[in-house]
Amino acid sequence: MDSSYMTIDSNEDIKLIRETAKNFADKYIRPNLMEWDEAQFFPRDVFTKMGELGFMGVVIPEEYGGTGLNYQAYITIIEEISKVCGSVGLSLAAHNSLGTNHIYMFGSEEQKQKYLPKLSSAEHLAFWGLTEANTGSDAMRMKCFAQKDGDYYVINGTKNWITHGISGDVGVVLVRTGDLLDSHGISAFIIERGFEGFAAGKKENKLGMRASETAELIFDNCRIHKSQLLGKEGEGFIQAMKILDGGRISIASLSLGIAKGAYDASVKYSKQREQFGQPIANFQAIAFKLADMATEIEAAELLTRKAGALKDAHLPVTKISAMAKYYASEVCVKAATESIQIHGGYGYTKDFPVEKFFRDSKLCTIGEGTSEIQKLVISRSIMKEA
Repeated sequence: MDSSYMTIDSNEDIKLIRETAKNFADKYIRPNLMEWDEAQFFPRDVFTKMGELGFMGVVIPEEYGGTGLNYQAYITIIEEISKVCGSVGLSLAAHNSLGTNHIYMFGSEEQKQKYLPKLSSAEHLAFWGLTEANTGSDAMRMKCFAQKDGDYYVINGTKNWITHGISGDVGVVLVRTGDLLDSHGISAFIIERGFEGFAAGKKENKLGMRASETAELIFDNCRIHKSQLLGKEGEGFIQAMKILDGGRISIASLSLGIAKGAYDASVKYSKQREQFGQPIANFQAIAFKLADMATEIEAAELLTRKAGALKDAHLPVTKISAMAKYYASEVCVKAATESIQIHGGYGYTKDFPVEKFFRDSKLCTIGEGTSEIQKLVISRSIMKEA
């Protein structure tokens, strides 16, 4: 979808970033994406290459090895990568906005200096562990527990649905250090691959986003020093909610990219495909579908860009980021569904890109808070303002 008239794309820096991300996706991702999808292959080397371009530490300041760009640049990068492949877009978003950003936002100076440069360069890949098998939306009932033992904590339990659960090198894990249902009973720890008692578990066999690795984390008497604690004990849940505010902008951007990819494919196909002696784009039934898709994508982008602007201005973003994530993800699913319909029988085959957009799109309404949870966040924000 051509958004070149929009104010954001009149910015020369953003135009250059968009072109760089687009060229990268066309060269390094597009030729292999179906092979990766079929095999559930996680293309680790692609992220190393993105690290060289500065895509793996987009909003991290240069003093910590990052690129030091703003959220408008970040939205643009995620969008352009996701137009080609949602899996790579998802992993890029998870690395930046969850694991890496949590250390940046709440880490000590020593922790930042130790971990951020290698994460920003993609020498290390990040993971972030909040969800458990029986605690998705209901995170305060988590069972993964850290017992204090002198200068150490001993962690036991599991985390599920973790992006880069096998390949991730460094991550942040939220575990219970206090009473069940106590928002101050959860703490955040930096975990390194190789810590004794820490292992990867089952890799999930997914409907979509198949080239983005999702796996279980297992802690079996994992003994870590108190220096791995992020912030103070008991601050983890509050930190996580703030991290998710930014994470929702990431998923909105991911949704936007997938929706635009499906839309672009639909416009191209409808101009080429002929029925009854003319391109199907000439038929109102198809033209109106494209009009709806274009309008809804435009609205989703404006919401996402507003959330990014609030984040850059260090203003409250909880309500708008939830709105952006909720609306953009639902638009994404709708656009991908309509793109299948426009393609007809061809859309149901793997010879055309819309089949993959369709499968990838659904995760956007689930990951980092379901659509239902977003509506809960939005309604509570509205009542608080009132």
